[in-house]
Amino acid sequence: MTSHGSGAGSGAAARSSERTGIGSGWLVFAAVLMVFGGLMMIFDGIAAIAEDDVFVTTRNYAYAFDLTSWGWIHLIVGVVVTLAGAALFQGATWARVVGVAVAGLAMLANFLWLPYAPFWAIVLIAINAFVIWALCTAPRPSER
Repeated sequence: MTSHGSGAGSGAAARSSERTGIGSGWLVFAAVLMVFGGLMMIFDGIAAIAEDDVFVTTRNYAYAFDLTSWGWIHLIVGVVVTLAGAALFQGATWARVVGVAVAGLAMLANFLWLPYAPFWAIVLIAINAFVIWALCTAPRPSER
């Protein structure tokens, strides 16, 4: 008698992940974090464009732009990060390379954003660092 205990469930999960194109838990992790981080940058951008009183402007900051300029930068980068994260859910191979590049840009934008929202900028820098790590450690499609 042949037993099909736990092997049947893992085979079905593997076939399901092959159909969606993602195939790796790290890619799903990166995609979720990219969509979340991108949406948070979009919200930061909208708040800065609206010139909300949430942000404190600093004097004598080397990268001092107008708060509206920072808002547009965050809005644009946030939209690109969110779209790249959505492309990762579709299993697009190019989205991994774009994801690493855009997450790096988002880290840079949030580093320059530190005087305006220090805690939140550090949280988004950490999220983008995890995204880069997850995208770089996920197995290639040929390794699955």
